[in-house]
Amino acid sequence: MTKIPANPKGAAVKPRTRIQRAKREAILEAGLDVFSAEGFRGATLDRIAKAAGLSKPNLLYYYPSKDAIHEALLRGLLDTWLAPLGAMDPEGEPLAEILSYVQGKLALSRDYPRESRLFANEILRGAPNMKPMLQTDLRHMVDEHAEIIRGWIADGKLAPVDPLHLIFSIWALTQHYADFEVQVRAVMGEDHDPFPGAAAHLDTLFRRLLAPQPGA
Repeated sequence: MTKIPANPKGAAVKPRTRIQRAKREAILEAGLDVFSAEGFRGATLDRIAKAAGLSKPNLLYYYPSKDAIHEALLRGLLDTWLAPLGAMDPEGEPLAEILSYVQGKLALSRDYPRESRLFANEILRGAPNMKPMLQTDLRHMVDEHAEIIRGWIADGKLAPVDPLHLIFSIWALTQHYADFEVQVRAVMGEDHDPFPGAAAHLDTLFRRLLAPQPGA
């Protein structure tokens, strides 16, 4: 029989019911919509409650503040964002590994545009809720993979580039399609899917940038 954990005061913590879980998920889904569209300052509890189909008092039963909803959404988001970089294989073929990372980041923009805009809005606010994670988890992973890229360059397997600025460029050129989706679709047309063309363009761009020159 599973033991129910106790809270710090010693009282048993009851597992959440299916309805409670569903309402929390509805609130987070609504919060993701509102925060990604309105930003933190523009989002209100009233808008989130309406989007979730709940009364404001009902929402506050599950999350005591707008900040609590925002922090719950941000929690774990960095793991999703770091996953494509973490998948880079130091033993793999260098150019193929970089190109796979580019396509992985582009896929995140395609499949998780609201999450991308939520992350961008947090950064624009000065990252008050994520700065510790950015300065530790993100920095450590980026430093680790920048060192891998430096090794590939030193071995003549990639053209010489600054690894950190390469990673920043990949972020900028892939997340643009989520963070500036309105602009992209305004230029290309609402019915046009930009991602197949983006995938081909970025593959060509980084392939040409990083391919080592014969005799170099």
